[in-house]
Amino acid sequence: MSPADTGASTVMGAAPYAPAEPQPPAESQPPAELQTPAELQTPAELQTPAELQPPAESRSCADSRMTPGGPGYRRMSLALFLAGVATFALLYSTQALLPLISAEYGVAASEASWTVAAATGGLALFVLPMSALSERFGRRTVMTASLAVAVVVGLLVPFAPSLGALVVLRALQGAALAGLPASAQAYLAEEVRPKALVTAIGLFVAGNSVGGMSGRVVTGWVAQEWGWRAAVGVVGVVAVLCAVAFRMLLPAPEHFTPGSLRPRVLAGTVRDHLSDPLLRRLYAIGALFMTVFGGVYTVIGYRLTEAPFSLPQGIVGSIFLVYLVGTVSASTAGRLVGRLGRRGALYLAGATTAAGLLLSLLDSVAPVLLGLVLITAGFFAGHAVASSAVSRTATHGRAQASALYQSAYYIGSSAGSTVGATAFHSEGWPGTVGVGLLAVLGVVAITVLGSRAARVAARRTPVSA
Repeated sequence: MSPADTGASTVMGAAPYAPAEPQPPAESQPPAELQTPAELQTPAELQTPAELQPPAESRSCADSRMTPGGPGYRRMSLALFLAGVATFALLYSTQALLPLISAEYGVAASEASWTVAAATGGLALFVLPMSALSERFGRRTVMTASLAVAVVVGLLVPFAPSLGALVVLRALQGAALAGLPASAQAYLAEEVRPKALVTAIGLFVAGNSVGGMSGRVVTGWVAQEWGWRAAVGVVGVVAVLCAVAFRMLLPAPEHFTPGSLRPRVLAGTVRDHLSDPLLRRLYAIGALFMTVFGGVYTVIGYRLTEAPFSLPQGIVGSIFLVYLVGTVSASTAGRLVGRLGRRGALYLAGATTAAGLLLSLLDSVAPVLLGLVLITAGFFAGHAVASSAVSRTATHGRAQASALYQSAYYIGSSAGSTVGATAFHSEGWPGTVGVGLLAVLGVVAITVLGSRAARVAARRTPVSA
């Protein structure tokens, strides 16, 4: 920082023994930034993007933020855990029921899969606008409104008179649910001490995985006895209970500072992120991994209920217990990156996913289950590596950077559901596997390009003396 910038003296050639004012020796002077009068200093909020700073209240009373064992932390953790359960139970409530939906409406897998793709597509489209609304109206307000709308729609889903009506309701449900991932992490960043933040976010993610898994398992067994409408109705009722408990338990925010809705600023931040080559690669990797995952789990119910397996719906729903493997692989992704580096971890995740896809081609339950284990482990590891890299890469507007990743992620889910189901309809399970292998190949190709770009950048960077 130049003297002119800081307000420090610009008389550089004054005689050292006859200064206009007494001066300490140059070598003992404090840095220029510390010489600047307080009224001339640039406020910290203007030096660093707001997204990277806690609110003013947090800086002035950081000790009031929540920490494990402290007041409100347990209530907050349970509230967001239940919100995660409700969100993902609702979002994927029809995925395990697609064969039954196809049978009732007389449609193919490619058409029934739109009940999943519409929900994830709605979330992908609205997650960025919802992140902006939470900046203006508050995290808890947006999360509460999102859950309220989503559960109301969820109670209407069992009464859909046609497939078209069902798809529309599911799209509305996904759009409403976009307020949860857009606001939950921001709430935690503002209300929880930094040292406890990873644990708090981990509990929310755990709620996501538990909700996604339990929703599919519960619907499978209920549908086996009473049909798919009763199954999604049960999910809706459970979501209502979770939403009410969430609103009662979640502590009122104490460190939120409302912002203004400035579309021009938001558009500029989004443009900056999309112009970053590394962020673009990470968004594409997240979308491609989710293309594999969405396609496989949308179609696996059809494969296992048909010959040569002919498994009952309850058993097919229980297949989603494999999600527990993903919880473990995601939690160990950090150690994997520490040993192999980010790109090495992505190569391993892609290879694991590809191996699982190939193994699932065998017409026996044991190798198909093992294949699902490998696919799930590879997907969650790759997703954890890519999503965490987004937060480290973005130098400003991290909330928007994460929202863009989530948009790409759920666009991949929608694409995987529809394309994978279409391939299954025309080519059977090998067609779905082929779509997945192409997506994995895309992950590997993007990672190779990233490795080359990193080597070129390293050669161009001058070595300091």
